[in-house]
Amino acid sequence: MALADGLNRALRRAPVAPLYALAFAPAAYWLWRAVDGRLGADPVATLEHSLGLTALQFLIAALTVTPLRDLTGVSLLRFRRMLGLMAFWYAVMHVAVWVSLDRQFDWSRITADLLKRPYIIVGMAAFLMLVPLAATSFDGAVRRMGPLAWRRLHRLAYPASLLAAAHFIWLVKAWPPEPLAYGAVVLALVGWRFLPRTRRSRRPRAAG
Repeated sequence: MALADGLNRALRRAPVAPLYALAFAPAAYWLWRAVDGRLGADPVATLEHSLGLTALQFLIAALTVTPLRDLTGVSLLRFRRMLGLMAFWYAVMHVAVWVSLDRQFDWSRITADLLKRPYIIVGMAAFLMLVPLAATSFDGAVRRMGPLAWRRLHRLAYPASLLAAAHFIWLVKAWPPEPLAYGAVVLALVGWRFLPRTRRSRRPRAAG
């Protein structure tokens, strides 16, 4: 517990703003490689997949904050907003690449995909759930909505994460281990959130 307290004190002093620039670095790297023609035989698919997978990874990181605090006492709560927003922005880039480079703004084809392809429907549903979460991620939204209503709205993060994992699994189709592992992790983290508090907590809660 002393180690957790020391880490929490250090984390409270760590600035959050520089982490946004760091979190955008992978996207900048992939875009640069795409422009430079170094993303393989199908650069659009590689870019689209990389951005979508990173969005899912940020969702998982945000979901991990509560179990980590419950099990170890280490609190990353002040970074959870950043993690959630980065999940949203990577999802925006993922969708943007699909619309602009993959489907080339062919709205009839995009509409047909949204109506007929289940994995795209599921993925778009996950993305739409993230939109109100990003729009209400600032402190003023909490004050205007009230803490209770704000917390209820932000529970959309759980179905959004499950749908994002399902989108990944469904997209790959061949049932390889990587998408299934992501799905299992998301399912475990969401399930943890709904365990009774007496079973979730293994250590005293840390402040912050």
